[in-house]
Amino acid sequence: MGKLDTMKERYDQITIPEELNLRIQQEIQKSRKQQEEKRGAGRRLSFKRVIHSVEAAAAAVCILFTAALNTSPVFAKEAGQLPVIGGLARILTFRSYETERDNIAVSVEIPTIEMIAEDTGITVDEINREILERCNQYADDAVLRAEEYRTAFLETGGTQEEWAEHDIKITVDYEIKQQNNDYLSFVVRGTENWTTAYSESKYYNLDLRTGEMVTLKDMLGGDYVELANESIKKQIAGRQKAGETFFTEEEGGFAGISEDAKFYINENNRPVIVFEKYEIAPGSSGEIEFEITGGN
Repeated sequence: MGKLDTMKERYDQITIPEELNLRIQQEIQKSRKQQEEKRGAGRRLSFKRVIHSVEAAAAAVCILFTAALNTSPVFAKEAGQLPVIGGLARILTFRSYETERDNIAVSVEIPTIEMIAEDTGITVDEINREILERCNQYADDAVLRAEEYRTAFLETGGTQEEWAEHDIKITVDYEIKQQNNDYLSFVVRGTENWTTAYSESKYYNLDLRTGEMVTLKDMLGGDYVELANESIKKQIAGRQKAGETFFTEEEGGFAGISEDAKFYINENNRPVIVFEKYEIAPGSSGEIEFEITGGN
């Protein structure tokens, strides 16, 4: 049996939760009914509308699949056995919602770590609880800031129509940087499109062999500060020659990493130190990253 046949057999053996299967069947029946009604009225459906229907159906399947991961631990675990999406089962969307009030839009996706293997002895409840509390707190504080901004805007002569044009968006989400048999690395972000003053990002780097959070010292050794500083300075010099702009030390630019420097672990299992927008370079540069080699 070939690799593709093996993957198909494993996929076919997955038991779909009853509630998910029911919802899928309902969507199929609804789609069939709509198509029959359209055919009865005449076969004038354009190619563009057909494509739109297909895209909508694909989106519905994605939503149902995500819902299954969120609501069914059994499905999430079985999904984790698929070669293509096994990594997704390592980090799931614990809570996801979108709201809008007074032209303030809020989009939140809160991740949670799930250990696929049951015999690791690693517990992640405390980390998951911290992530949940951090995300909820940021969203609550951001909404309060936006509401205060709205009040001040209207009280100083702004109109409701002008306020709506601000298109205020608050976003809490996450990005997986690396997940393999050694490390799980991801970042949780909170942003507000009307200000950068309160943006937050928290990087989590979990050693799946020990269950401990990884530090730069763990990855680079006791002289990690000197090693990282030397590497970053060399990279800055090279990137400046290539045309990139960085602040000088007098302007508040790079002067050395701090003990709590933000970093993630990349696909090469190397630490990548991250500087926030405006931290060491103009805002147009966005976040600045430096992969650090050497060390342990």
